[in-house]
Amino acid sequence: MSFIMKHSMFRRLALWLCLLFLPAAGFAQGMLGSASALQAKHAAVQSQLSDNPFGRPLVLESAEASGQLSGNIFAVLNHPFSEVSASLSQPAVWCDVLMLHLNTKYCAVRGEGDAKSLAVSVGRKFDQPLSDAQRIDFVWKPATVAADFLSVGLGADKGPLSTRDYRIELEATPLPDGKSFIHLSYSYGYGAAARIAMQGYLKTIGSDKVGFTANGKTASGEPDYIGGVLGVVERNTMRYYLAIDAFLDQPTKAQLPQRLALWFDSTERYARQLHEVERQDYLAMKRNEYKRMNSE
Repeated sequence: MSFIMKHSMFRRLALWLCLLFLPAAGFAQGMLGSASALQAKHAAVQSQLSDNPFGRPLVLESAEASGQLSGNIFAVLNHPFSEVSASLSQPAVWCDVLMLHLNTKYCAVRGEGDAKSLAVSVGRKFDQPLSDAQRIDFVWKPATVAADFLSVGLGADKGPLSTRDYRIELEATPLPDGKSFIHLSYSYGYGAAARIAMQGYLKTIGSDKVGFTANGKTASGEPDYIGGVLGVVERNTMRYYLAIDAFLDQPTKAQLPQRLALWFDSTERYARQLHEVERQDYLAMKRNEYKRMNSE
């Protein structure tokens, strides 16, 4: 296989694996599943929420096992549960959340009642015609909403190059101080073709990418951040958590410019892991993408 063909394949795979969505073989795998379990998790990670390198109450975990990659964030949001539940139980809100990501070019809710899906187009980290993007339909898991618990999810069974079972799920519960505790889960499965292509990507154009987990220190005393596929999972779990937080801070259509700026500025707090493009380029790209969606 020529270098050009390999390079193109690595980029295509990187696009998909660095994009979207979460556990395999159906929804709810890996989720805690109840308010009491989520409250217990909050109690168990109290020390990590108050003392971590993120500068916010957040715990990030990642794992690889049996052809599955997963990332999980447990975090406190400065928003009351009623607000979190009312917003994130709506599929259209998730389009606004997903659209903050660099690679999401288009998102629309399709279907009626409980048979809804999100039609998502994904592409490169720059402005491009929608015809050059790739389409994937994510099934919407109808929200479970209770006075003290929210659970929602998106999923797609198939991806390119033997990737599969993309899922994104969120559960939330109220905290006594008017805040909310959330669990965001992201994962996908992969086969031999995806493994080979990702190994090539990580040895070439993705060789300098790192995640957030530090395995000790480098010789110069800097954190020795994890790389490889776990780094990919950690980066994108963080991107979607920051997107949720930015939407809740700036939820209205009129606040879209502020929401875009807030998401980008939030990612730049972790520039070692998340910086990809310049601020003005990101904002211009997203303005064009929203204009295109709204012109339908």
